[in-house]
Amino acid sequence: MTDIDVAIVGGGLTGCASAYYLAQAGARVMLLERGQINQGASGQNAGSLHFQLEHRLIQNIDADVRELEFYVGLARIAIGQWRRIDDELGCDTQMSMGGGLMVAETPDQIDLLERKSRIEQSQGLDVRMLDAEEARSMAPYLSDCVRAALYCASEGHCNPRLLTPAYARKAAESGASIVTGAAVVAVQRTADGWQLEFDRDGEGSETVRAEAVLNAAGAGAPAVAAMARLHVPLFPVALTMNVTEKLAPRVGHLVQHVGRKLSLKQAHDGNLLIGGGWAAVLRQRAGRWTDGRSPELKLESVLGNLRAAADVVPLVRSLRLLRSWTGTTAITADQLPVLGEIAEAPGYFVAAGGSGFTYGPTYARLMSERILMGRTSYPIEPFSPARFGALNAFVG
Repeated sequence: MTDIDVAIVGGGLTGCASAYYLAQAGARVMLLERGQINQGASGQNAGSLHFQLEHRLIQNIDADVRELEFYVGLARIAIGQWRRIDDELGCDTQMSMGGGLMVAETPDQIDLLERKSRIEQSQGLDVRMLDAEEARSMAPYLSDCVRAALYCASEGHCNPRLLTPAYARKAAESGASIVTGAAVVAVQRTADGWQLEFDRDGEGSETVRAEAVLNAAGAGAPAVAAMARLHVPLFPVALTMNVTEKLAPRVGHLVQHVGRKLSLKQAHDGNLLIGGGWAAVLRQRAGRWTDGRSPELKLESVLGNLRAAADVVPLVRSLRLLRSWTGTTAITADQLPVLGEIAEAPGYFVAAGGSGFTYGPTYARLMSERILMGRTSYPIEPFSPARFGALNAFVG
């Protein structure tokens, strides 16, 4: 049996970055990943750095103003962290922060964009409204249907296939134990912490004792929590991404839409990456979601996504689609992340949900502070598991 300070479950971006920050601070850390590092959503997403409030977050903008303000504050921290990330990791992650445009096509959408901008500006996020002429002057590739845009100079993209492995390498260099092919099969609370049993590549079980557990398992977080008889209300969502053939540099911004599902940017190699939250189909077995296989592609989602992209950026119509793929992420009912300790289970922490790629490094840094020092440099109470505390009121 191995004794450590923190056991992390999940080898995605948040898990690997947490392992690095914890180990860097001197903690004894073991990260358990049932598959391979970056195998899940952290490696399957399109790599957007969207610091503006996304389309999905502002559908109930009037009811959620306070929570959205906290989220914008988190964006300011994340921007500073992303600007240093290549130097911190000592490698090129193909990161670009060339700016982002959230576009609007109708008067109602412009009104929503303006209300969103007021929330963001009140929290210190550098955004500014552009009329149609200003938007097309900055981004000549935009179509005539764009009547306004909100510009954020810090937005951009990063290669998700490079970032998480870089964090895993830095974590290992800092002394963390990274164990892949390690499926956690039992989590038990003890008198002085937690005990986790895991099956290493089907070759038999091993046990580790830890003072604290960090559940960073993404869409698998509810199942990992259930092993400890805890409820984490995250729900799996299957999404679609698309990539076109390469072209000469044309699209220098991350392009999003305030009223339609769309994100579009030109990658380091010249391809256009197109997404924005279009659904795929979760696989089922006996009426339950199973995460053993990638979600099934929906042709109507691919076509709808490309249609939205072509409406906003007409050059898309002249490009061949190279590949479409799916991935599974996790969301809460309020669209915000779950960050913090479950009060009914001292020493059990969760970091999952929300915009896990854009904010994964920031979630990791804040959670390492919370685990090691009991406090964070930026308040995370609005994202605490305590908002779902009633679910764990009857934990046995």
